[in-house]
Amino acid sequence: MSDRWYQKAVIYCADIDTFADSNGDGVGDIKGLIGRLDYLARLGITCLWLNPIHPTPDRDDGYDVADFYNVDPRFGNLGDFADLLHQARDRGIRVIIDLVVNHTSDQHPWFQSARSSPDSPYRDWYVWSDAEPEDRHQGMVFPGEQAETWSYDRTAKKWFYHRFYKFQPDLNINNPEVREEIKKICAFWLQLGVSGFRMDAVPFIVEQTEPGNPDSPKDMEFLSELRQYIQWRQGDAVLLAEANVEPEQLKEFFGDAGGSANRIHMLFDFMLNSRLMLSLARGNPEAIIDALRDTPKLPVGGQWATFLRNHDEVDLSRLTAEQRAEVFAEFGPDENMQLYGRGIRRRLATMLGNDRRRIELAYALQFSLRGTPVLRYGEELGMGEDLTQDGRNAIRTPMQWSLAANGGFSTAAADQLVRPVITGGDYGYERLNVTLQRHDTKSLLSWFERMIRTLKEAPEVGTGSCTHVDVPASTGLLVHRADGATGTVLFLHNLAPEAGEVDLGSLYPEADFPNDVLADQEYPEPGKLDKLTVGGYGYRWIRLCRKP
Repeated sequence: MSDRWYQKAVIYCADIDTFADSNGDGVGDIKGLIGRLDYLARLGITCLWLNPIHPTPDRDDGYDVADFYNVDPRFGNLGDFADLLHQARDRGIRVIIDLVVNHTSDQHPWFQSARSSPDSPYRDWYVWSDAEPEDRHQGMVFPGEQAETWSYDRTAKKWFYHRFYKFQPDLNINNPEVREEIKKICAFWLQLGVSGFRMDAVPFIVEQTEPGNPDSPKDMEFLSELRQYIQWRQGDAVLLAEANVEPEQLKEFFGDAGGSANRIHMLFDFMLNSRLMLSLARGNPEAIIDALRDTPKLPVGGQWATFLRNHDEVDLSRLTAEQRAEVFAEFGPDENMQLYGRGIRRRLATMLGNDRRRIELAYALQFSLRGTPVLRYGEELGMGEDLTQDGRNAIRTPMQWSLAANGGFSTAAADQLVRPVITGGDYGYERLNVTLQRHDTKSLLSWFERMIRTLKEAPEVGTGSCTHVDVPASTGLLVHRADGATGTVLFLHNLAPEAGEVDLGSLYPEADFPNDVLADQEYPEPGKLDKLTVGGYGYRWIRLCRKP
C-alpha cells in the first residue's frame, strides 16, 4: 500500500466482546478475534478498527474508560493484544483502536483523586464550577437518557462537566498536563504496533468549556499538536475522527486556515451518510448529488471515510424535520426503532426489508463514492438487530458464525453471553451465518468478497476525484465517475425499482474498450455508451479507461 495507505484501505469495525469467544466465558476476546483474522483477510479487509478495548465499568459499552494503558481483562492481556497486532500484520491487516479521551469513567483513579481533595494533582484535569452553571441543562448528547451536562459532586463540593453521561466526567483540554497525557497514551499504543486511532467525540475534545457558556471556544490547535506528535512517533499513523459538525466547519478539522493538512487525516462523512439514507428512502439520487456538490474541497492527504451503518444509530440530525420524517417512515416507522429523536437503531438489511437487490445496491454505491469505505461487522452477512436490547445495543449483538449453539460465537450457556445471539426468523443464526454463506457462491458474503476485490482494482475511488456526471437520466439513476492517475471508472446506480437508461455517448471519446467490472446482472456490452440500461435497484461499474 502507498504511504497514504488509508486512502486505499477497506476498514472493518468490530467489538471484541461480541465477535468471537475463545474460552467459553460468554464474552468475545482477543484470542477469538485472532482466530478469525483469516476470515477478514479473505473478505478483503485491510484495516481493523476496534471499539474500546480498555478496562471499564462498562456502563456505556466501554466508552467509560478506567485505564488507558491496559486491555479489558475480559478480552485478554497486553501480550494477547501484541500477538493480535503481529498476526494481523502478517495477513496485511492494520489495526486502529478507539481513542476515547474526551472523558474518563468516574471510576478512573484520576477522577477519584480529583474529587477527593482540592490539593489533588488531578483536580484540574477535569472541568469544575463552584456555582451551578446556567447552561446546566443544555448540550445533552443523549436526549431522553441524559438530563444535564453539569452534575454536583458532594465529595468535591463542586459541579463537574460531562458532555455525555454523568458517569463520564470530561477531561480539561486547557490543562497542559492533560494534553501531554493524551499524547503519552497515543505513544504507548503506537509503540505496541497500532496503525492509528479513531478519535471519539473530537468536537468536544477541543472544546474549552466555560461554565455558563453553551458556545465555548474550541482549541483546534490541539489537533495540529497531536497530529505532529503521532507523526514523529510513527510516520504512517492515522487519525480517523468523528466530527458531526456543520459543513463550513469541517475543513478546520483537516487543517489550519493556510490549507495545510496538519490535523485529522480522515473524517467520517456524516453529511453524505444522511443524504444516502434520504436518497435510498426516496428512490431518488438528488440528495446524494447535492452532498457531492456541497462537499468542501479537502487539503492534499485529507480523506473522507464513508459508511452506511456504524456502531451507533443512523444519525439523521443533519436532515430537516420533514426529511427525517421521510426516512423514519421508510426505515424505522416504529417508535422502538428510533433513538434520541434523531436516529434509527437498526441494521441496514432490516431497514431495506431484507431485499437483496437493495442491500447490494446500497453497498455498491457506498463503496464507489469518494473516500475510504468502513464496514460494520455482520453487515457482510445481512445481520439483523435485536430491538429488545437497550438503545444502541440493538445492533451490537454477537457475530453469527455457524449453526453451532450461540451461532458459533461462544460455547457458554445462552444466559451467560455478553449479549443474546439473534435466533429464529430470517435473521436468526439458524438461517443466517458465515458457514452457510461460505458454501453458497450466490450469498451476500460471496458478493461482498467479489465487490471488495473489484474495488481494489479501482484505486481511483480512494485516491482520485469523484464527480457527478450531469446528463439526462431516468429519475432514480445516479451516474458518477472516479478519475485518478490509474484511469477512470464509471458508476451507474439505480435507486428506483424500475429499470433505467442513460446516454453517455459523450464520454465515449475517453473510452478504451469500456467493460463492466461489477454489475447486478449480465448486461449488453457498453459499446459506445449511448444506450446504457440498468435494472431496478441495479448497478454497473464500468472501467472506462486504464492509464499505464
